[in-house]
Amino acid sequence: MAGSEIITRRRKWGPAEKAALLAEVEAEGGKVVVVARRHGISESLLYNWRSARKATASAMRAAAAPVEFVPLGIFGPDVNVASQPMLAPPGPERSQQRQAGAGGTGTIEIVLLNGARVCVDALVNEKALSRVLRAMRNAI
Repeated sequence: MAGSEIITRRRKWGPAEKAALLAEVEAEGGKVVVVARRHGISESLLYNWRSARKATASAMRAAAAPVEFVPLGIFGPDVNVASQPMLAPPGPERSQQRQAGAGGTGTIEIVLLNGARVCVDALVNEKALSRVLRAMRNAI
């Protein structure tokens, strides 16, 4: 046995082969063990492929979601910030939403250390407001 040699080969799987094996796992009711044994491959390989496919699908859905931007006014040092709002006035559809709400909505005014103001109501998109506040914090 002094002259014996162990040869290992790592198989390269193409996207079509991976998709076929994952489809087979789904056809078996999610039983990875059955498909792995049938094809003589590691169960962890199928689990990794399945996780990667789910992550890719999730990322693709997130990338396809529309991005909402909030209009933001930029003021110079010579402009009286206290007299002007940072956000654009509400458009017609926003006014209609506000009128349609029962009992009216409250307004929140956020004043930053540099004197900039952000005024929003209860109908504000929270994700958009968060992005605006982060951008304003970084601009200080």
